[in-house]
Amino acid sequence: MFRGPTKVTLDSKGRLAIPSRYRDLIVQRCEGHLVVTVDKSNCLLLYLQPDWEELERQLNALPSLHEAARELQRNMVGGASDVDLDAAGRILVSREHREFAGLDKQVMLVGLGHKFEIWDHDRWQQRQGAWLKSKDPDFSDLPPELRTLSL
Repeated sequence: MFRGPTKVTLDSKGRLAIPSRYRDLIVQRCEGHLVVTVDKSNCLLLYLQPDWEELERQLNALPSLHEAARELQRNMVGGASDVDLDAAGRILVSREHREFAGLDKQVMLVGLGHKFEIWDHDRWQQRQGAWLKSKDPDFSDLPPELRTLSL
């Protein structure tokens, strides 16, 4: 569905143009209705509304007396905003979301299958550089589901 990084420009009003190769699919699947929320990595997550609604149901079903669950609910659900694709294929990223993710003029829209991450371009470059430089990853803390993954 959505794959790979794309460098895009955020205009002075906070509008971000979605690459044309994704627009038809977004309109077809959700009539251009999307949801943006925050991520612990100081980036934003952009979901098609139906995909977000399923995730939101799962997050809200978590036990509210568990502190980690409440933090997820507070930040991801509480930090979510509806956005719509305009006639020019853009979304408006709120000032609060731009400040959270440190977004300026140049941003990276990274396709991760059923969602996008939105990164400040320089922060994305730094993270990529650090990942490429890491020589000996410690796989001891991998969840069991990932221990048999072969790339």
